[in-house]
Amino acid sequence: MPEICRFYGIIIALFYDEHNPPHFHARYGEYKVAVDIRSLVVLEGKFPARALGLLIEWASQHQDELMKDWELALEGKSPKKIEPLN
Repeated sequence: MPEICRFYGIIIALFYDEHNPPHFHARYGEYKVAVDIRSLVVLEGKFPARALGLLIEWASQHQDELMKDWELALEGKSPKKIEPLN
């Protein structure tokens, strides 16, 4: 599971050989979520409200990069790092 970004204690990663819809995984302490890249809807898991807000803000700024990384991961290639929330 390659880590693609880390900020404010939130760790974001993509798995190789994943299933659709395109999504990424995030951890924050003991919390975990999977988020749809296109709709930015939480597919599974739970995050504290403030951390989820930061995560969704970050994802909305980097949707194109996340989709490119998703495609790389599906091809078995390493996804590229994405800038943290600024």
